Amino acid sequence: MNWITNYVRPRINSIFSRREVPENLWRKCDECGTMLFHRELAENLNVCTNCGHHMALTPRARFQALFDNGSFAEVDVPVPTTDPLQFRDQKRYPDRLKAAQRSTGEDEAMLVATGEIGRTPIVAAAQDFSFMAGSMGMYVGNAILAAAEKAVELKRPLILFSAAGGARMQEGILSLMQMPRTTVAVQMLKEAGLPYIVVLTHPTTGGVTASYAMLGDVQIAEPGALICFAGPRVIEQTIREKLPEGFQRAEYLLDHGMLDRVTPRGELRDELITITRMLLGLDPAVRGDLPAPAPVTELEAPVPAEPPQPAKESKE
Repeated sequence: MNWITNYVRPRINSIFSRREVPENLWRKCDECGTMLFHRELAENLNVCTNCGHHMALTPRARFQALFDNGSFAEVDVPVPTTDPLQFRDQKRYPDRLKAAQRSTGEDEAMLVATGEIGRTPIVAAAQDFSFMAGSMGMYVGNAILAAAEKAVELKRPLILFSAAGGARMQEGILSLMQMPRTTVAVQMLKEAGLPYIVVLTHPTTGGVTASYAMLGDVQIAEPGALICFAGPRVIEQTIREKLPEGFQRAEYLLDHGMLDRVTPRGELRDELITITRMLLGLDPAVRGDLPAPAPVTELEAPVPAEPPQPAKESKE
């Protein structure tokens, strides 16, 4: 009896108690604190079902929810020199890049793709804030140029989803040079008579806001997105005054004429279809006849292995 009690029963109990529980089954909303089941959150496109707070969405997940049947083809982006300044702070710049690549599974902070939305061919580009705060470096500049060139080549509109902390400080003046480069890319679209639609997501700041992110023919933002050059705390410390409530948020910018629309993520695809077809002079789409986006899978943005480094601007 002692043998059964002391050896066999504990072994049986240990086998049944060793069930592995997957990590990240629940996620806490940063806004209201509600614990959200990962599958329910994914089905709602990473939008809190309690308060409507819009959480980060990776470019691939965004494209999956945007394109017809979730089908898209990636556009090749020229890869620039990795570390031209041999920059080092607490870590070497190449080490930061490798850490970001491991944590996100992506090569860089922007993804460019072609596909259809509502049977309307488009080119799309999206930034990944989880990759070094989505910072704009030479690769992002190349990506936007590649997106614009592909749009001109195929005679398609370009839809861009911005999410960035600004220019990438590890690339110095080379990152700031992407501001005029991307502005030239947008001008290419305008000269070709092609629509350029920008969807500003949280957060869009710094040199990104001062260049391609605010040059769209139509400016749309997700609810609650922070959209600014210098952040509110920096401004308050400079002018020594308290800023209005909601200052630099999407709704504030809409009220002051700097945006055309603030659209919840769940309604964004339909709105982009409508606006794109209108700008192209096409007949309105019949909703019931349109292909749906891909079935929802896991759309959560991966958690970075380390906090993203702030992307510093030279004169903020």
